[in-house]
Amino acid sequence: MTDQLIAGSAVRVLDVGDLPACLRLGEDREWSPEERKWRLLFEVGDVYGIDDPDGGLAATVVATRFGRKVTAIGMMLVAKRHERRGLGGGLLRYALDRSGTSSAWLTATAYGRPMYERQGFRPVGECATYTGQAVGLRRGSSRPATPSDLPAILALDAEVFGAPRVELLTRLRSFWEQFRVVDGPGGPAGFGGAWRNVSDTVLGPVIAQDADIALELLSDLASEVEGRVRVDIDTGRPELVAWAMEHGLTHGFSTTIMEYGEELPGDRARLFTPVMVALG
Repeated sequence: MTDQLIAGSAVRVLDVGDLPACLRLGEDREWSPEERKWRLLFEVGDVYGIDDPDGGLAATVVATRFGRKVTAIGMMLVAKRHERRGLGGGLLRYALDRSGTSSAWLTATAYGRPMYERQGFRPVGECATYTGQAVGLRRGSSRPATPSDLPAILALDAEVFGAPRVELLTRLRSFWEQFRVVDGPGGPAGFGGAWRNVSDTVLGPVIAQDADIALELLSDLASEVEGRVRVDIDTGRPELVAWAMEHGLTHGFSTTIMEYGEELPGDRARLFTPVMVALG
C-alpha cells in the first residue's frame, strides 16, 4: 500500500517479504545483517519504506507503538546514493504522524542527530554499547522464568516502561535464549532476557527495583553465554559501566538517547537496559 509521496517517492508499508531488501540496505550503510532483529520488528512494529527506482529500497524506518503512550523508532536507513534528498526526515515524519502516541523515543548516531533535532527530537542522555567475552562473573539469585511468572512480569514492565508491551514480551518468550527473574517479597523484583544477534548475545531488557538486582541479572545472563555479549548502557548509570569494564567488555560506540513529544512515561530509574536500541 502506498499513500504519500516524499521527495517524489512513494511510501509503502513493508512486510517480511521485503526482508532481503532491508538487509541489503543495511549492508549499504555498513550495518551487520541482523535478520533475527528485523524479523521481530516486522512482527511487532510498522515497517515503512521507499522503493529505489533502480531496485531494492531507498529508505526504511520502523515505528513500534506501545499503547497510546510511546512509539519506539528504529532502523532509520537511507541508501548512500539517496542521501540529502529529504527521504530520511520525510519518512520519519510520516511514521510519527501515524503513531498516535504522546511520546516517541530513539537513539541517534552523531550523523543522524541533526536530522532528528530538526524533526523535534531532543537529547535526554547517552547510550554506550559495550561488547566482548565476559569474564570473572559471579552468579546471583535469579532463576529461569516460567509461564506462570508472565502476568506479574507484564505488570512490572508496564509500570516501569510506562506503557503496555504485552505483545512484545509475549513474543520474546520464544525469541530470547534466556529469560530470568529475581523474586521479591511481593512478586518479581526484576527480570531480564538475552537474545542472539549475529555474533553477539544482547543482554536486554533488564528491569529491576535497584542496581544491585540489575547487576545480578546481568551477571547471571552473561554467565550462560558462550561467546561475545553486548550490553547497551545509559551512561548516567556508572555502576553498569563499571560492571561492563570490570568483566572485560570494551566500549564500541555511543549514541544519543532522544525523545519527542511529552516526556517519556514510567519509572526510567528501574529500566536498566533496553530490549534493543530499536525498541527501548
